Amino acid sequence: MLDYSLGDGKARAADLTMRGKAFIDGKFVDAASGETFDSINPATGTVFKEEAAQFDLVKAIHDFTDKPIIGVGRFTSPDVMVKMIKSGTLDMIGCARPSIADPFLPKKIEEGRIEDIRECIGCNICITGDMTMSISRCTQNPTFMEEWRKGWHPENMNAKGDSENVLVIGSGPAGLEAAWALCRRGYDVAVAEARDMIGGRVTRERALPGLSASGRVVDYRDYQLSQRPNVEIYRASELDAASVLEFGFQNVAIATGSTWQRDGVSRQHVVPMPIANGARVSTPDDLMDGTVPGGNVVIYDDDHYYMGGALAELLVKQATKVTLITPSAYVSDWTNNTLEQATIHAKLDDMGVEIVLNRGVAEIGVDHVLSNCVYTDKTRSYECDAVVMVASRSGNDQLFHDLKARQEEWADAGIRSVKLFGDAEASGPIAWATYAGHRYARELDGKDIGDDLPFRREITELAAL
Repeated sequence: MLDYSLGDGKARAADLTMRGKAFIDGKFVDAASGETFDSINPATGTVFKEEAAQFDLVKAIHDFTDKPIIGVGRFTSPDVMVKMIKSGTLDMIGCARPSIADPFLPKKIEEGRIEDIRECIGCNICITGDMTMSISRCTQNPTFMEEWRKGWHPENMNAKGDSENVLVIGSGPAGLEAAWALCRRGYDVAVAEARDMIGGRVTRERALPGLSASGRVVDYRDYQLSQRPNVEIYRASELDAASVLEFGFQNVAIATGSTWQRDGVSRQHVVPMPIANGARVSTPDDLMDGTVPGGNVVIYDDDHYYMGGALAELLVKQATKVTLITPSAYVSDWTNNTLEQATIHAKLDDMGVEIVLNRGVAEIGVDHVLSNCVYTDKTRSYECDAVVMVASRSGNDQLFHDLKARQEEWADAGIRSVKLFGDAEASGPIAWATYAGHRYARELDGKDIGDDLPFRREITELAAL
């Protein structure tokens, strides 16, 4: 069986020419056009590669072998899988990331339950566990890595506890996942969303360059919730503590998300950054709301994930000049863990973004930023008309604190519990939010089992047989 994705096939491929494609430095290079095809990284994220992105690379392999060929390429659509088989490109479909997102993918295809497939979004958060030598997570499937340790089944929920209903405040990834898991346990669920659209940060981020696939996090849960009689979603319904106390829900789940800070507090600045009066400072929230600065724009990225790079790409289309300054040695440094960093850097460079590494921002003036070297603290000035601050996020937790201040009224209002979770409690990647929402739903009316449980090992289990 020939698996074209294996890096250890480089030596065999060195002498191979496939319809004018020569193998050079880990890539197949088209002799005529010079176009390259990545042959050893099939796990590229959706920011840069669509589903079945390696079609052009592998379609000629049958000319060189009569053995069955299995291929990967983040196959999530049954239609694409069928096309790969019927076209003779592949004989078998390999699904690694899609099977993490939905371990029952083959069964759902077999049963014709296409709408129930929890599609992989290609964010590669699962790979970060390997890269950081820590637990892996999946944005779409929060039960991943908890099947043995906590007994979480990807499809089946534990039985309902002794309360009857839950008010979920916020319909971002944490709130939607909590609602989806709670209704399957048997609770009556009401979701209150302050905006007129559900999805929270995901709905806003999916409109940014390269992030459209993240919208599946909302789309899947929106559809599933619409099929359940014990869930109601109320849009444009911002709630205060008095309203919550009047409703009489037994459990109140607060997943109100977070807001990007514009004061510069981040890794480099533990206190607000010096910012001159009149300086034009925007946050990712401003840009996602449609207020995109023009002219000469500096992005200060001390977040180090995908947001800084995505906003740079957005700004290139409108700004005269874009300069990205980061204290890290890499653009979007944390995406080294998702195998995207090198591609992000190359793309921004091709688009004309000036990339300034190993430098922070010491202060922001009206028409410039003063940048300091992270090693020597020597400063340099960069002229600009506006600054986009990609620093840190603060949780939208005021409602939670307002309710806690009125805790003596909970019993009369019929409230048993009030819980803050997701980005409202501690901001992080989307996968952290869906996990938090799922954990809340699993543990309601039961024991908080925490995250310090030991991991069970299959070798130990087998030895006990």
